Amino acid sequence: MKHLSIREVRKELAQLDELLSREGEVVVTRHGRPIARLLPLASKQRMPSHAELRASMPRLKRGSEAHVRSERDER
Repeated sequence: MKHLSIREVRKELAQLDELLSREGEVVVTRHGRPIARLLPLASKQRMPSHAELRASMPRLKRGSEAHVRSERDER
């Protein structure tokens, strides 16, 4: 991630596509405060699969329906 002021963005505007492909993300600042974030449209990162996410999570001893039911009964 690269931080650029508005003035620097104006100078780099002609090569913005190269800058985004090289850096991945650019934060535009005004007076040192971030005002915008530029991201490339085509991300090179692959989306995580739901199966991998579920496999990485620990298994519960009780199902979630039992937790919800006991919480409802307590009310």
